[in-house]
Amino acid sequence: MPALPPAFLDRPIAHRGLHDCTAGRPENSRSAVRAAIRQGYGIEIDLQLSADGQAMVFHDYDLQRLTHETGPIAGRSARDLAQVTLRHGTEGIPTLKEILELVSGQVALLIEIKDQDGALGPNIGALERATIDALKTYSGDVAVMSFNPHSTAAVAQQCPDLPVGLVTCSFLKEEWDTIPELRLTELRNIPDYARSGSSFISHNVTDLTSAPVRDVMKMGANVLCWTVRSPQDELNARKIAQNVTFESYLA
Repeated sequence: MPALPPAFLDRPIAHRGLHDCTAGRPENSRSAVRAAIRQGYGIEIDLQLSADGQAMVFHDYDLQRLTHETGPIAGRSARDLAQVTLRHGTEGIPTLKEILELVSGQVALLIEIKDQDGALGPNIGALERATIDALKTYSGDVAVMSFNPHSTAAVAQQCPDLPVGLVTCSFLKEEWDTIPELRLTELRNIPDYARSGSSFISHNVTDLTSAPVRDVMKMGANVLCWTVRSPQDELNARKIAQNVTFESYLA
């Protein structure tokens, strides 16, 4: 279980890049990534899969909230998605390979693989393979995480030298209405920490005092948290978490 490099712990991590729609920097955009690099922050990004099997830097499953298009991101090729303009900006949707070339080891890069199973279960593989393929020649500080422990375990098995972790929370039914209640109950106690090959978690900032977080800390886990949106929340989060993923202010 490779540990997180110090760069993930000694500087705040900009959530989806240092995005600011009023400044023309949409989330998960090249401009948001450049802004984070200029400020010296680490960067968190999200990955979805294109129709032709490319890892795309994009948070949602559907295009509507973040672009002027509609429909699933998985229904379009990487070339087509490059032509889909992000709202509040002028850029298309980037691939992971493009963002890796842009970051080029200048700051730490925290990559979240979005669940492709639909129920945080074992029906995964294509996005994990695309992620691993993109990272083959990358030499900067990078770590991979997912809400889906199967995704984390798959990356750990294929890349034993790469730090991997779990994105965790209280898994409330009202916030996860498409996921079976039994699965949410299973995940709530973070039972997959060790068997997924994880060395860290990134936990919901509103739930940092929970017993499952304390339990994985006893197992030696590094604890990051998401998403901090004010200096006061950061101050409170750092009483437990070793680092914060932030937005809406400068951490």
